[in-house]
Amino acid sequence: MLMCHARDYISELVDVGCSVVKSGLAVASGGNLSARIPGTETFVVTGAGAWLDKLSDETFTIMSLAGEVLEGNPKPSSEWKLHQKTFMARPDVNSIVHVHPQHAVLLDALGHDIRMITLDHASYIRSIGISAFHPNGSDKLADAAAAQAQTHNCVIMRHHGCSTMGESIEMAYRRALNLEEAAIATFRALALGDTTTMFPENEFHHLHHS
Repeated sequence: MLMCHARDYISELVDVGCSVVKSGLAVASGGNLSARIPGTETFVVTGAGAWLDKLSDETFTIMSLAGEVLEGNPKPSSEWKLHQKTFMARPDVNSIVHVHPQHAVLLDALGHDIRMITLDHASYIRSIGISAFHPNGSDKLADAAAAQAQTHNCVIMRHHGCSTMGESIEMAYRRALNLEEAAIATFRALALGDTTTMFPENEFHHLHHS
């Protein structure tokens, strides 16, 4: 029954999975995707070891927010708690894209802030939360990411990856794309010797308070 309600969201996540790999945000099974099923206390998440560009209906697990496997793939992603705890911390979030973007993770590991330089960066990213390294699949990782998600829609997990959130699957993925693009722009600015250029602060304030 739940799988029928989730089919449209699964179809959209399948498309996002293909795009994630083509965009270079993940390699093979390096990430996981989820979406709430509206009107229920459940969510759909990619299964354990799933290659993001080879997803199908059978790949996905439907889980309750209490952490129970309800339907579909009996083995959810090892990162299912990351999704569960963020959904519980953010009732307004309906999708989470967890990927392993090279530039965002590298810049953070090197101690560089990712700068918002363009209008899109300022509009969609807005702010970036950072959580310390914790083993993948652990409660500590899920708790740390969920704590950052309370005030940020983009969270970098050090030496691991990032999670981006949105009221829709499209917005969660849009934020993932913009986060990595901002990281690439920052990387290029640093290569040119620039350490200060950012989106104008007064315009940023106006953008989010108008």
